[in-house]
Amino acid sequence: MKLTKIEQVNEFLAIVDSCKGDVTLRSVDGDIFNLKSKLSQYIAIAALLGQHGDELELFCSDSSDEGKFMNFLMKNPDVQ
Repeated sequence: MKLTKIEQVNEFLAIVDSCKGDVTLRSVDGDIFNLKSKLSQYIAIAALLGQHGDELELFCSDSSDEGKFMNFLMKNPDVQ
């Protein structure tokens, strides 16, 4: 899932924390941010809020976690 701009940071991170599997953001440059790590969350959110937010793609290792993000994206269509 490509993400462009997240203004609902707390809601997004609450979803990440509720996920069973790994959740990562990947940049076009090959950078991978493990969103289960609090340090990586800070860096990734800064990237999403900054000028490189449109270059990040979200991946879930557990397919049941993807549904959580799909609901988030349906509620917030400006994020995708």
